[in-house]
Amino acid sequence: MTAADPPVRVRARTWTNPFAGIWRRPLTAAALVVVLAVTLAVLLAPLLAPHPPLAQDLLHARGGPSASHPLGTDDLGRDVLSRLLYGGRPALLGVGVAVSVYMVLGTTLGILAGYLRGWTDRVIVALMDIMLSVPVVILMLAVLAIFSQSNVAAMVTLGILSSAGLARVIRSSCIALREELFVDAARVSGLSAARIMARHIFPGLVGLLLVQVCLFSGIALMVQTGLGFLGLATPPPAPSWGGMVGEASQVMEQSPMLLLISGGLIGLMSVAFGLLGDGLRDLDQDRRRGTGGRSRRPVPVTVAKATTEASDTPSDTGVLAVRDYSIAFATAQGPRTVVDSVSFTVNAGEIFGLVGESGSGKTVTGLSLLGLLAPGGAVTGGAAWLAGTRITGLPERELQGIRGSEIGLVSQEPMVALDPYFTIGSQLGEVIRRTGTVTGGKEAVRQRVRELLTSVQLREPDDVARRHPHELSGGMLQRVAIAMALAGSPKVLIADEPTTALDVTVQAGILDLLRSLRDERGMAIILITHDLGVVADICDRAIVMEKGRIVEEGSVEDIFYKARHPYTRQLIQSTPSITATEGRIA
Repeated sequence: MTAADPPVRVRARTWTNPFAGIWRRPLTAAALVVVLAVTLAVLLAPLLAPHPPLAQDLLHARGGPSASHPLGTDDLGRDVLSRLLYGGRPALLGVGVAVSVYMVLGTTLGILAGYLRGWTDRVIVALMDIMLSVPVVILMLAVLAIFSQSNVAAMVTLGILSSAGLARVIRSSCIALREELFVDAARVSGLSAARIMARHIFPGLVGLLLVQVCLFSGIALMVQTGLGFLGLATPPPAPSWGGMVGEASQVMEQSPMLLLISGGLIGLMSVAFGLLGDGLRDLDQDRRRGTGGRSRRPVPVTVAKATTEASDTPSDTGVLAVRDYSIAFATAQGPRTVVDSVSFTVNAGEIFGLVGESGSGKTVTGLSLLGLLAPGGAVTGGAAWLAGTRITGLPERELQGIRGSEIGLVSQEPMVALDPYFTIGSQLGEVIRRTGTVTGGKEAVRQRVRELLTSVQLREPDDVARRHPHELSGGMLQRVAIAMALAGSPKVLIADEPTTALDVTVQAGILDLLRSLRDERGMAIILITHDLGVVADICDRAIVMEKGRIVEEGSVEDIFYKARHPYTRQLIQSTPSITATEGRIA
């Protein structure tokens, strides 16, 4: 960077309101209302309580609800409602203290360990292990004995010891966030570690933090009221929810309503905290998926019905025919069409290109042929035929018979298609056994694995079969992915951006391999790409897609030299060329 260059600006991760969209979830909203209403009533106890919490009226002991005592009286004639309102103060104070310590300490330790790593991570993880090994109840009882039944001291102890669990969760999420590109950009721009953790890491953890806090709040409430039940932390006659449960248990046969009222309130608050935590977790997941906290029940799309009438089969099917094909995804606003009435034919022994920029609908078209649309997606119109047999609308069991055996798929990123825990040979063998292309035993499968790896021009196939995916280069992994797609001897091979992540030399080798496989096996290959150079090198015919529609179709020569649509011409003009040294790329 020179002095004339503008300063690098790194945009902090945007903070989003974790409660946005909560009112669209009735159960979560009701839980929030319960927590807020009870908390507010406890805070306003001096204004709302009809009687002092310790005032006794022995003449009306164990009395039922009345105008003077809305919830009745206990065995000493004290007003139950007043004691509930005042008794909630030590309970909610204890919860607040424990949650505050839990949240601050757990978040701090988790972010420091997850972001700084190294010796800091090792020390904090060791500290967390020690904290998790300490018996919480015994230590809390010791603290109560030392600090004269201090409710605050006991709940601080609970928060400290419980924060190790939160720190572990935060640490795991922070490690993932640490590898994001926006964090790398912030680090490169010279921001300090403290600033990155505060402005870029912490906002991404708010949703997860709130979920954990709500769940812990219910636990803290049960612990605090349990201490009150034992007469600790808030010794009688001072009112407390746990103490009221203990008193009611002694007269349960004579006045069962006392236990129902005090125990029911504790149970209601615990359930409300749990439901609130679950709701916030779902909201956070929706926000990550981009639904903005809206209902996860999008407006469904109308699926095209399958039919077996012979008259529906097109006359020029080739090996694969697609006619008036439309795909839509369900959203909260209604169905969103991403592919609109596309039609094309792929012949045997042909390399057919699907070309377009990102978002044009080419990949989703290819995946839909295998029934691999994401949740909410469906074919809403038209159909596809494989060797004269309609495959659109088939049930999942029949589609499983087509995948791999009739239509193979080479994914854009080979590491996504390969399991890092298993060797190449075991993964290829699994596909071979599933497709049923080999009827012998282990030796026959091993021989078939060797043949497939040799067919994709991998040297020393036995050595490759013994390796795990991380031990191979990108080009070798792509060849393994192609071998896996060929295991079932498919009629059609869909190659989704098979050369995108490869350097130019390896890319040329993969294209030569696809060409030789076409010549040797006579299979049809559908090449999905945005690279017009790849199309010019290997394809026989191609279609150009823009915003889900076909705007150009023809031979490669016609598309490059006789392009009719302005979008096609712009794609060609935007292709970088070493002969063009001036001007801007379109």
